[in-house]
Amino acid sequence: MTKRALITGITGQDGSYLAELLLAEGYEVFGIVRRSSSENFERIGHIQDQLTLLSGDLMDEVSLINVLKESKPDEVYNLAAQSFVQTSWLQPVLTGETTALGVTRMLDAIRTVDPEIRFYQASSSEMFGRVKTVPQNEDTDFYPRSPYGVAKVYGHWITVNYRESYHLHASSGILFNHESPRRGLEFVTRKVTHGVARIKHGLTTELRLGNLEAKRDWGYAADYVRAMWLMLQRDTPEDFVIATGETHSVRELCEVAFAAAGLNWEDYVVTDPAFLRPAEVDLLVGDASKAQRELGWRCETDFYGLIEMMVAADLASLAK
Repeated sequence: MTKRALITGITGQDGSYLAELLLAEGYEVFGIVRRSSSENFERIGHIQDQLTLLSGDLMDEVSLINVLKESKPDEVYNLAAQSFVQTSWLQPVLTGETTALGVTRMLDAIRTVDPEIRFYQASSSEMFGRVKTVPQNEDTDFYPRSPYGVAKVYGHWITVNYRESYHLHASSGILFNHESPRRGLEFVTRKVTHGVARIKHGLTTELRLGNLEAKRDWGYAADYVRAMWLMLQRDTPEDFVIATGETHSVRELCEVAFAAAGLNWEDYVVTDPAFLRPAEVDLLVGDASKAQRELGWRCETDFYGLIEMMVAADLASLAK
């Protein structure tokens, strides 16, 4: 029997890579999209004819119930959210409605329609916030430092609660920052690599950034979606940290990205207080030893290869 999977957030970075993976594994893949005149299908355009897209919204549980009844999935991957940390301060209530309560609506819809459906929740390293230990693993306490991080903590714990209360096969992946050429321009990695390409092509003369000393554990999104899939193939649902185990600063990100284009970052980067967060998360680095041990998962693309890949893609895109 062909497996069926439903992805929320299928038009996003992670959704597009996960859809590719599931298609390669022989799945019939469904995706939830909101009815919107501005919906962007660019990331899935190359596989759209192999997908079935259904109208639904994490703000509306009835629509989720209807989508589940129509698609009859074996697995649901909940990747949709208001996922930009900076925006969560400007839209904290919307962030809570989608990133937190949206998880509850989907879990309750699964419980109502078919509790045998396996569920994946996209948790986030931003839940750790002001970190208690370095590196962070599945036992590290949460201390979120943004409305986004707070909402993700809710989504994480409601997944645990439904797993324990209703015996759902529900797992959370606590994913550290994962990037790719498909990353949105509002995220710092893509902002940097796209900025480098614009400077190289003579379209601008500077790149304005916030805290250059902030450190993150950056991996490749295509590697990380493989971990999502592996979680739902296990007999027992659990939560897993997915990370590279290495940390790099925004300053180092700039050095690598500009060097990939033959430029010196110090000639172009300007620190702008407008891009500083109200409450900063200074250091995040994950310990993925549990995922390596129990899922057999490994990160195959390192930080330098990732950033060079992103710069090359942005240079090529702007050259068209």
